Amino acid sequence: MALDETLRRRAELLRKEIEEHNYRYYVLDSPTISDYEYDMLLKELERLEKGHPGLATPDSPTQRVGGAPVSEFAEVSHRIPMTSLDNTYNPDELREFHARVIKAVGEVEYVVEPKIDGLGVSLVYENGVLLCGATRGDGRTGEDVTSNLRTIRSIPLRLRGGKEQIGEIEVRGEVYLPIGKFKSVNEERGKNGEPVFANPRNAAAGSIRQLNPKIAASRGLDIFTYTLADLRGDFPKTHYESLELMKELGFRINPLIRKCSGMDEVLSRCRELEEMRDSLDYEIDGAVIKVDSFELQKKLGLTSKHPRWAVAYKFAARNRTTKLLDIEIQVGRTGKITPVAILEPVNIGGVTVSRATLHNAEEVERKDVRIGDTVMVERSGDVIPQVVRPLPEMRSGNEPHFVMPGACPECGKPLSKPVGEVDTRCTNNSCPARILWRLKHFASRDSLDIEGLGPQTIIQLLDKGLIEDIADIFELKRQDLLKLEGFKEKSAGNLISSIEKSRNAELARLLNGLGIREVGRFTAQLLSSRYKTLEALSSATEEELAGIAGIGPKTAASIATYFASDENVALLKKLSDLGVSARKGTCGGRLAGRKFLFTGSLESISRGDAEKLVTSQGGIVASGVSKDVDYVVAGSDPGSKYEKAKELGIEIIGESEFFGLAGPVPNGSKKQTQKTLF
Repeated sequence: MALDETLRRRAELLRKEIEEHNYRYYVLDSPTISDYEYDMLLKELERLEKGHPGLATPDSPTQRVGGAPVSEFAEVSHRIPMTSLDNTYNPDELREFHARVIKAVGEVEYVVEPKIDGLGVSLVYENGVLLCGATRGDGRTGEDVTSNLRTIRSIPLRLRGGKEQIGEIEVRGEVYLPIGKFKSVNEERGKNGEPVFANPRNAAAGSIRQLNPKIAASRGLDIFTYTLADLRGDFPKTHYESLELMKELGFRINPLIRKCSGMDEVLSRCRELEEMRDSLDYEIDGAVIKVDSFELQKKLGLTSKHPRWAVAYKFAARNRTTKLLDIEIQVGRTGKITPVAILEPVNIGGVTVSRATLHNAEEVERKDVRIGDTVMVERSGDVIPQVVRPLPEMRSGNEPHFVMPGACPECGKPLSKPVGEVDTRCTNNSCPARILWRLKHFASRDSLDIEGLGPQTIIQLLDKGLIEDIADIFELKRQDLLKLEGFKEKSAGNLISSIEKSRNAELARLLNGLGIREVGRFTAQLLSSRYKTLEALSSATEEELAGIAGIGPKTAASIATYFASDENVALLKKLSDLGVSARKGTCGGRLAGRKFLFTGSLESISRGDAEKLVTSQGGIVASGVSKDVDYVVAGSDPGSKYEKAKELGIEIIGESEFFGLAGPVPNGSKKQTQKTLF
């Protein structure tokens, strides 16, 4: 036998052996060799393929990480939409779902699955080999993240069972970051001075959207697949049978999935999952209940937003008790003083919580929170930690009341609490904490959107005395940035280019970035639609501003005060002298003065482009539901804003009605599909 043939057979044998061990480790959870022995097999295959490149195949285990970083992800059109589920929050709502099912199709069996808190993806295989992997996106269009998904070892690159038998197949799953990996990733980021991830879900989403597959590979992502979306061949008759088939083909199925007969059994299983959630090495935020029979699923069908044959049962927010060690003061961009609870670290749903906001002094007093208290801490929405209440019965009697300091902890200047306001403030514009927040806000996405000018870079620039105010950003030179840790020629050049690009920002962005009290993104757009230039706005009287619908006397006074300040006038002149100007606001247009709120996913245009269309026609884009919103534009899976809009009686319109008001989709804004699955 020729040497080349011997090597080819050895490489093929190694690939099959490694694939079998992957299957036993990730799918069966029953490994038969040690990690060291597995690594030795992989290294042997790597040596063979490196010495004889012709032996390498696209589905080889050695090819999980490869290729250069990409500049952007291509869009992928899902042939079968990735719909979202309706949510229930208590047993009564789940029984109502069951009653609707029974009324429509009679008695059914259900499959109950843990609801993994991760990132939904689609995996398409052709002739048994992974062809494409995409994010859920808006349910119809996602992003091609195949190169990153290939790095996840529990995703088979080639299916078991033979290519002829398998044909074409699409499965869906949830990519997640195990809690243990999440902790180690955050620990490493903290050591490197990088911002830590808020929770495992954010970390998973951020990792799968890395342009460099090597970064995604380093994070330790994993996946549970949960749906057989399509199969060219004999389709199983039930969802549970499809899961068994997927497992045979090499997909990782959650071992906690159970078949249940009747709603009592379903509720019992949901309670069991909720009780065990803190013992798992991955986040679950509920259970998914699906009608098992595919035939009955088809009869039940879909609403415009959700399948009628499945529902999510969301678990209650998690809380724990811990010790409140101290209350620190945080100084914000506008000088707002926020008390922050310093907690004895406590694990809440896999996330270590050591800080929680207390909002303001009045909130601390209302809840009667004292230093040294045992407190109940909850992750609101399973993400944001907050102190729910103290446990007075556990006090020793020596817990002191919190007293708001009289001076700013950052600059030492006296604090002020205006009459009628709940917030205490530092009024010193030169306060170091306020300067840092102002610079971060000015460079943020909703303001000037200066890519590359993040918090750590700003801190370095301040420490080295290279900037003192927002105008100094536009005096930075490439050589200044090269003095900073982590900056090379390319990154310095990219940041300078981003700064140059921001010199001629939209008026609304510049207004938002200036950090005028009471002027956020919404008000900035409102002012931009009324005034063409910053100069015109600065000349407006307080009375004139107060007469604008949606402004109000408090905001009008704040704007007038800002432009009357010699310090602010000097800053604006400095910006102007440095060539910083604002593109004119839109005073006319077919949407002039009308306020729009977008919720859910739009089909024919991205959310950002839809908002730009509104502002280009003189309209306003709101960030929250309120009575002064004229229209709520509802796409697919609209969420709670849709329900609140109905309660307030706000007119809710669809995408076609929106374009009837705003005009056609602008050239270049329509969502482009670059690839279609199957």
